[in-house]
Amino acid sequence: MEKKIQYIILSLLVAFGLRPQAISQDIHFSQFFEAPLLRNPSLAGIFTGDIRVQTVFRDQWNSLTNAYKTFSINAEYKMPVGKGSDFFTTGIQLLHDRAGTVSWVSTHVLPALNYHKSLSNGKNRYLSLGFMGGFVQRSFDRSKMTTNSQYDGMGDGETFIKPKYTYMDAAAGMSYNSQIGENPNNNFFLGVAYHHLTKPKNSFYRDASAELEAKWVGSAGIRFSVTPASYLTLQADHSRQGQFQETIAGALYGIKLGDDWDKPLYTLHGGAFIRWEDALIPVIKLDYTPFSVSFSYDVNLSKLKTSSYGRGGFEIGISYIGFISREIETLNCPRF
Repeated sequence: MEKKIQYIILSLLVAFGLRPQAISQDIHFSQFFEAPLLRNPSLAGIFTGDIRVQTVFRDQWNSLTNAYKTFSINAEYKMPVGKGSDFFTTGIQLLHDRAGTVSWVSTHVLPALNYHKSLSNGKNRYLSLGFMGGFVQRSFDRSKMTTNSQYDGMGDGETFIKPKYTYMDAAAGMSYNSQIGENPNNNFFLGVAYHHLTKPKNSFYRDASAELEAKWVGSAGIRFSVTPASYLTLQADHSRQGQFQETIAGALYGIKLGDDWDKPLYTLHGGAFIRWEDALIPVIKLDYTPFSVSFSYDVNLSKLKTSSYGRGGFEIGISYIGFISREIETLNCPRF
């Protein structure tokens, strides 16, 4: 009986587009490293190349009900500024999320701009300041909603007219990234971002008091060689939004395959991340320059693991990182 009650509660939460572990929190991915602009707009352009396109698809909890399908795509282009080693990065973040039996949909269109200030003439060492802003639209299918009033012939009983609204949103962030020692492939970054600068109203009822709470995100990462043919990458995020907080951290071990370790034919990564008190996330990733593909699966560790039978969310990430201008290959530039 207890399991049945838990299942009913979970289904109701999903039906209204609410995530039990993070009600009112922003949409997030387990492969957060494949959606850098959602972490911090100042992480745009911090890669080896001048163009990057990344996409992540998440499918969660379909073993229980019509749950969540989330799709993200970001694109960035990095260009030198002046005669020094400074750079600009322009980019855009697109996000689409559909949840629950009432087709609760969120669509985000967020252009971004990031300025990278060089702090060294001889090494890759940069301070970056980024901004991102655009519009967000939320909606649901009113015809799929069932309430007690409908059984009394009174419609769905809700007073709002249009099950759709749009608001403007913005974020700002700062990050510092630098190579470690003389090897430009060994590097790290630290960053902090503030989301929802516009304090948007988040309500179908046009309730002025239903303000989307601000979110702080702290990010860090380090990459270093273990052997000439392998390296370790560690990344972590900690976010706070109102009374909610989330920590996710983990590592990927990469092995280069091929005769030339400076330009390997393939690089195979394996590792795991943990979302504290929520999920264990095994990850596997394959690089075939300039493309990468990654897979992950959430093993539920939260209080809902009994109802979900430990099942969480499946994600696939695909990315392209390359050079349009070969001149940038020889320059100091922001990278990780």
